[in-house]
Amino acid sequence: MQSYSSGPRFGEEWGVERIEDYALIGNCETIALVGRSGSIDWLCLPRFDSAACFAALLGGPDNGRWRIAPAIEPTQVTRSYQDGTLVLDTLFDTAEGAVCVRDFMSRRDGVTDLVRVVRGLRGRVPMRMELTMRFDYGAVIPWVSRQGDRRLQFVAGPDRVLLETSVDLRGEGMSTVSDFAVAAGEDVCFSFCWTPSWRAKPGSVRPAEAHSTTVAYWKKWLQGCRRNPEWTDAVSRSLLTLKALTHRDTGGIVAAGTTSLPERIGGQRNWDYRYCWLRDATFTLYSFIHAGCLAEAQAWREWLIRAVGGSPEQLQTMYSVSGQRRIPESEAGWLAGYERSAPVRIGNAAAGQLQLDVYGEIIDALYVARKAGLAPETASWALECALLEHLEGIWRHPDKSIWEMRGPRKQFTYSKIMAWVAFDRAVRSVEEFGMEGPVAHWRALRDAIHEDVCQHGVDTRRNTLVQSYGGSALDASLLRVALVGFLPPDDPLIRGTVAAIEHGLRRDGLVLRYLGDQAIDGLPPGEGAFLACSFWLADNYILQGRTGEARALFERLLSLRNDVGLLAEEYDPESRRQLGNFPQAFSHLALINTAHNLGGQGPAHERSGRGPGAGGHRPKDAQ
Repeated sequence: MQSYSSGPRFGEEWGVERIEDYALIGNCETIALVGRSGSIDWLCLPRFDSAACFAALLGGPDNGRWRIAPAIEPTQVTRSYQDGTLVLDTLFDTAEGAVCVRDFMSRRDGVTDLVRVVRGLRGRVPMRMELTMRFDYGAVIPWVSRQGDRRLQFVAGPDRVLLETSVDLRGEGMSTVSDFAVAAGEDVCFSFCWTPSWRAKPGSVRPAEAHSTTVAYWKKWLQGCRRNPEWTDAVSRSLLTLKALTHRDTGGIVAAGTTSLPERIGGQRNWDYRYCWLRDATFTLYSFIHAGCLAEAQAWREWLIRAVGGSPEQLQTMYSVSGQRRIPESEAGWLAGYERSAPVRIGNAAAGQLQLDVYGEIIDALYVARKAGLAPETASWALECALLEHLEGIWRHPDKSIWEMRGPRKQFTYSKIMAWVAFDRAVRSVEEFGMEGPVAHWRALRDAIHEDVCQHGVDTRRNTLVQSYGGSALDASLLRVALVGFLPPDDPLIRGTVAAIEHGLRRDGLVLRYLGDQAIDGLPPGEGAFLACSFWLADNYILQGRTGEARALFERLLSLRNDVGLLAEEYDPESRRQLGNFPQAFSHLALINTAHNLGGQGPAHERSGRGPGAGGHRPKDAQ
């Protein structure tokens, strides 16, 4: 447990905290971010991609937050999760005593419950509760009314929140506040319940019962997961985070729980990640499968079949958690942005991009699920065949690729390699599982794509793969080439690419996605090191037998987690802080996979040139 004894005051001067100062609580429908100040600054209801009722994270206190903390400045703050759960304990030490604020979320039928319990540990501590409710991303002030002595109702349009507690509440400005004290052995409970405004009011929460049920749910789920014994705590926390980002009813897996946390402070690279990217979801699926979580794999496969539906020509890069296709991008101009990083975006225009690598990632994920023993599904194979038929006609097209470039389409090398993966896994599915398909034709397509990449995606002078055909720029996505089996890890081209990325894209030992260039993506350059790419470098070290370097890099990456084991999308080596949306599925799934790879059990060993059945090779005329 990490302790903090310095930082902003806990009075009115306390502002939005660093990204790494937040912790996650959730109920597999939505998440809330709790700062070490005791303030919940982000919560969307009732789903990950719904409008926020607490949006202080992207604006300020007036845009909605819920803070419970000592009324006097703490001398120390420590946090931890109850073992194997998403129940968060924040301990405040003060000159007059100590208290614990326990936060967790649960769910009843049609009701989202958020429970906060203040427990006295030592002495008698004066406390202050401040609730500023603002629906629709901080824009809408609700109508507040009393519902008996201990309950308040907040209503605006479709949203209703009921706040219930045993302490006195009063209005102060446009917020609801309470001043109270907690002595050792005493508990003060606050329950926050969201329901659609037109439904009957739910009954009161029983905090002790809700806590017991929540702890049992998370512990039971985690006990069913396989974890690397050397890094059990890190892998467990990452698995719990991925589960928290998985919608329990639909099976959809969101990329992150937030929107518009910047890739550079003060910059414009602020995107909405509260949706289901097919790519991110398939990578998450690998982590679940190798952890033995086949129920999640089954639910995701069913979500995929429903979401993609219809014609392969209409495949999108992302969908909502329920599979909706329309994700229009707009700007919330009334929000100043995290640390003035504007604009704040709602929705994501990248949903309409052509990203050819997605086809390979889908087919590969379903192949891995098949190898893991997931029950056969006729609709799944039919979908794969339809996607392959469509991919045959478009794999030569330029696209936007894995990093969703917002400039002109290009012939991105990684996209072509993942098209190769799609046909390679189709061939393997026929050979290994007896699936029916034009296997000879797929083999020919696979070989044609392989030859195309080796002829056009290579800088022969430096002996490296390049970001796009005809160019010379490096791209960290090329660290996945050996991991997916396109070439064996000891191939000179792989070794040359890894060495070039080490030399050209590393900053303080961490890996950038690519060198920022306004001509590439239409936005000013600059972002932090991309954490998933840094884990991929460790995976390549493993495959090349550089185990010591892999372990050192992995331990370095683990040290970048915050005090409760969470990672954002990126890390800035200069300011030494996390950047980007938080918590980030990509970072946590990469952590899990590298831990498995270091233990000799991960996907890199199964799909690379060192694994069984790997088909990566260079055509003779490209050697």
